[in-house]
Amino acid sequence: MRRLEAELGTALLVRTTRSVVLTTAGAALAESAPPALAALDRAWDTARSAAAGELGTLRVGYSLSAGAETAPALVDRLMHGNSGLEVGAVPMATPEISPAVADGRIDAGITRGEQPGRGVRRFLLRRARVGVQLAQHHPLADHPEIEIADAAAYPLRLPDRAANPVIHDQLSALFRDIRPHPRFHTPAVSFDMSQRDLRDGLTLAPAGEAAAATQPSGLTWRPLRGAPSLTFHLVLPREQSPLHRRVRAVAKALAHELHWLAD
Repeated sequence: MRRLEAELGTALLVRTTRSVVLTTAGAALAESAPPALAALDRAWDTARSAAAGELGTLRVGYSLSAGAETAPALVDRLMHGNSGLEVGAVPMATPEISPAVADGRIDAGITRGEQPGRGVRRFLLRRARVGVQLAQHHPLADHPEIEIADAAAYPLRLPDRAANPVIHDQLSALFRDIRPHPRFHTPAVSFDMSQRDLRDGLTLAPAGEAAAATQPSGLTWRPLRGAPSLTFHLVLPREQSPLHRRVRAVAKALAHELHWLAD
């Protein structure tokens, strides 16, 4: 107290052998100090939260194929218990995501396949089995697993290569050595929730296992035996802020908890 009085240049207390009472300056300090100290505590808490990546606005871009399970799970986990963090998520064309992260239009991205791009870092977020979507009355629907050669005997719908060259090439490569060559076609529209072209009972659509969770009525999904897995990647800028590092840590913990990277 005497050091504080020396710093202020005034007495804060009147001391006698029988009592200690506040001076006018002491009373003013006693009234104004608690709010000031509380504000300082809040400032420290805010600084700590910002340093931990728990404050700010996070813009996440994701490919449509990541919108069924992967992106919502990560966004929910980021927002859980972080009232100071605002998260906005928007679907984007896959080839646009990495460039958007690199130039700062978005803070993070989720892509299917390891998309090329400079100025970013990619982290493996999820592996997914490859299978085919097909009508429930399709001749192959009774098989718990489908041989790649058996699937190749039917028309195969592949995603438009312009929408995702990496995944298009990976899926078409499954059938590279099949003779005769299967019949490939791309859908007339880029995204059809009803999957009308599969309802002919012949056409198959190679797809990751996430499709099994969002099947329209009348369709099902079966894994392809021996097919390599598809991958989902978290895309972050090469130079990362505390917020980016928090996204990475949350994504890593979520992938472990949900067994997204299990073999």
